[in-house]
Amino acid sequence: MLAEFNNTGDISALVLLAVLGFTFAFGFAMFRWMLTVHRRQQLENRVLNQALNFFPFHSQSFTPNRPNCWLAIRSVSPEAVKMTLGLNRAAPCSWEEGLAGGHEFFISPRVHGWVIVTGLGLPHPSDDVDATFLFLTALSKQLGHVQYFYASRLMHHHAWARLDEGCVTRAYAWAGETVWNQGAETLPEIEIGVKTFAYGDNTGTILDAETNFEKVPALAARWSLDPAEVRLHSSRQATGIAGESAIN
Repeated sequence: MLAEFNNTGDISALVLLAVLGFTFAFGFAMFRWMLTVHRRQQLENRVLNQALNFFPFHSQSFTPNRPNCWLAIRSVSPEAVKMTLGLNRAAPCSWEEGLAGGHEFFISPRVHGWVIVTGLGLPHPSDDVDATFLFLTALSKQLGHVQYFYASRLMHHHAWARLDEGCVTRAYAWAGETVWNQGAETLPEIEIGVKTFAYGDNTGTILDAETNFEKVPALAARWSLDPAEVRLHSSRQATGIAGESAIN
């Protein structure tokens, strides 16, 4: 009996040691894994910071109250834009909140003869230039003179377009290469010095993209208006409409 007890005790001790050893090994492995993840995160943060230093994402030209993408529609009422976009659950929205871009669509009050539209629902030529073309032409057929501006902080992709009664009179879009170039270059484009390239022309540089990106607000101010430079003179002017579109 005593020998049997000793054997049982020895087995229990071995099992206990095995459990402790496994726990220690598991804990050490978890520690190594967490250390590896931490180092990887540090490396990723360092690479991101280097990228942020290389690409001036936070450009002085693009202040917090200037959206990345917007429309300027001439001589129409905000209600007409709302009906054309088919907005659901439309509600009053301040100019400042609307330009922040968090809504699917924000429609500004009419300012100096223009209605500004911005929001997540606007198409980007970087994603699909054909969808951008179809969206703008359909909108212009309903609302007349429509202007489009796009300047991505991430890669300095940029675009601008003017349409009348559904017809493109001028458009240019660059997304690593020229994806849209239609119509004659306008005098304001020439005067502010934007650089445009033909389809298949790969001579454009990162510096050219940055230059064009920086000049989108200046072109908008010449063609219509720059949203960030609008000065509102009453509380009525400061309130627009925000909502979601029912049109898929």
